[in-house]
Amino acid sequence: MRDHSLTVVRQCELLDIHKSAFYYCPKESFEDTILINLIKEIHDKFPYYGYRKIHWYLRNKESIGINRKKVQRLMQLGNIMAIYPKPRTSITSSDGTVFPYLLKDLEINRANQVWAVDITYIKLPTGMVYLFALIDWHSRFIVSYKLTNTMEACHGVEILSAALLLVTPEICNADQGSQFTGKDWINKLIEYGVRISHDGIGRCIDNVRIERFWRSVKYEDVFLQSYDGLVEARTGIKTFIEHYNYNRPHQSLGYKTPAEVYFI
Repeated sequence: MRDHSLTVVRQCELLDIHKSAFYYCPKESFEDTILINLIKEIHDKFPYYGYRKIHWYLRNKESIGINRKKVQRLMQLGNIMAIYPKPRTSITSSDGTVFPYLLKDLEINRANQVWAVDITYIKLPTGMVYLFALIDWHSRFIVSYKLTNTMEACHGVEILSAALLLVTPEICNADQGSQFTGKDWINKLIEYGVRISHDGIGRCIDNVRIERFWRSVKYEDVFLQSYDGLVEARTGIKTFIEHYNYNRPHQSLGYKTPAEVYFI
């Protein structure tokens, strides 16, 4: 098993930069994160509410002074959408760029041919936390991940940067969320010559590998362990992902582990 943190330290030494510079992330808006968590709780109760009704609920039931545009922006950032069909179910950020979906009819038969990235939320007693993960499509190997208490785009760029120091994929696929259409994400992939792919709007099946991993991590670990807080969840999920990568056999891989396929 490779120790990625030691690898990053060594890379920083070779580049003559401090490790803190590599992991630098702008100050996060905890107020917005708290609001996103509350909006998610409202959405869990009323999944058919759009941003207008959630705005009304926040103002009239929670006594929170907030305007509609901010509610819409926070729902976009949290990937929170009403369940009924509508013309536009995903809105990118103002500086976002959407690329064509490249995986349709593509034969994926080797490691690092395609990576997929996504975010899922995990509800803890202390509030919502967010798991960012990069998965190798062919082997199901989790290449890089981070559990954090906000959905800021810098966390996605951080796990991508750490992974790219080790190996470069041919294609990286993501949904059309603002974290993966923003200029920092796009520029990092372009810098390394990675082809960029985005899911179709409202089509989670386009990123089915990472969706299946979310099911595994939640049903095989999070729901069973009932973590009390972020620190405990980080430790537990780290242990699970190491188990998932190196010890958990997959029927679709001929009962090999992701690592056995990824490192062939």
